[in-house]
Amino acid sequence: MSPGVGFVASLSLTLILLALVVVTGFAAKRVTHIALVVCTLGALFATIVCAYALGKIYDIHQAGWITPFHLALARINTVAFLLPAVSGVRTIFKPATRRLHRWFAFGVLALTVVTAITGTIMLLLSPLRSQ
Repeated sequence: MSPGVGFVASLSLTLILLALVVVTGFAAKRVTHIALVVCTLGALFATIVCAYALGKIYDIHQAGWITPFHLALARINTVAFLLPAVSGVRTIFKPATRRLHRWFAFGVLALTVVTAITGTIMLLLSPLRSQ
């Protein structure tokens, strides 16, 4: 599988799983929700691996200011996934923290969408590396 196909597939899977995480979270389907969170993190890891492979095919530094902006967002987003993960575990033991968990989850979800958009723009502005 090419890095491009792998990236699109894993990013799509990550976004679909994130949507399912939201649905199961609102439905209070805790076991399914947690299982989907774990699957989402696995899909995110695959997306990151494929993104690095794409970086070897495209000259992303030729895209200009969007590259450092996207890369910073991507790093922040990856670390930010810890917020809903940790607050989710806390919510299991302290249900009163559910609202905080929801804020963190939607914040990371929004950041993920923005990161995906900036990544798409970066790739569209990046020429293929000459082999």
